[in-house]
Amino acid sequence: MEIKGRTVIITGAGGTIGRALAVEFGLNGAKVVCCGRNKDKLDETMKLIEKENGTGLAITTDITKRSEVQQMIKTSLERFGSIDFLFNNAASFNSIAGIFEVDPKIWWDDVTTNLYGSLLLIREVLPHMISRNEGIIINMNGGRPVGGSGYASSKAGLMELTRILVEELKIMKSSVMVFSAVPGLVRSEATERQANTPAGQKWIPSTKETFESGKTRKPEEIAKATIQMIKIATPKLSGESFGPDTDFSKLKKQC
Repeated sequence: MEIKGRTVIITGAGGTIGRALAVEFGLNGAKVVCCGRNKDKLDETMKLIEKENGTGLAITTDITKRSEVQQMIKTSLERFGSIDFLFNNAASFNSIAGIFEVDPKIWWDDVTTNLYGSLLLIREVLPHMISRNEGIIINMNGGRPVGGSGYASSKAGLMELTRILVEELKIMKSSVMVFSAVPGLVRSEATERQANTPAGQKWIPSTKETFESGKTRKPEEIAKATIQMIKIATPKLSGESFGPDTDFSKLKKQC
């Protein structure tokens, strides 16, 4: 699918992976809508896009609030005319504790951002895509770590939502496509917290071990893989999962 001139919404665009995604889409000629809660971080992302002569728009948005999501979608359509791609990248991973000791509110905040927030974005974007019979939705997958049950549950739920959405679109005979992305372990605020706090070292020691081994993935890797996935995407591939190590030439042969 052509990327140049198309519009993409990236949630969590002020974070590590979200910023890499936004810049990469901009480099490929997309009009990038950067949304997230932190205005300063979004503005920093936009500066990087514009530095490379890219086009975009930063919209401060709490994706757990439907009214803010609706306003962001409305503003995006007014500015760019269409929404071609949605990347549900925003994620919260603040609950690090055993289930028996977890703070229920922090746990639920993780689930609300990662699962409910993604649902709101999909629900608002999908009618527009269906009416045009064109578009791609990408949902970010993640690990299922012991000690991170809120994040793990939300990501498991999001992947089930992804599977069901693919099947519903088939029933509707729609050409809108849905994929899931697997970035691997990337250094970010969330993973630094896992590696450098007592709770993280107790419950998710593998994060610090991966840091020390030098086997983390770069955010640019999943960004470039996303562009490759979109370029070969056809409805026949809808439902596929991809990441930095995906053999895209093999996937393309399935088209």
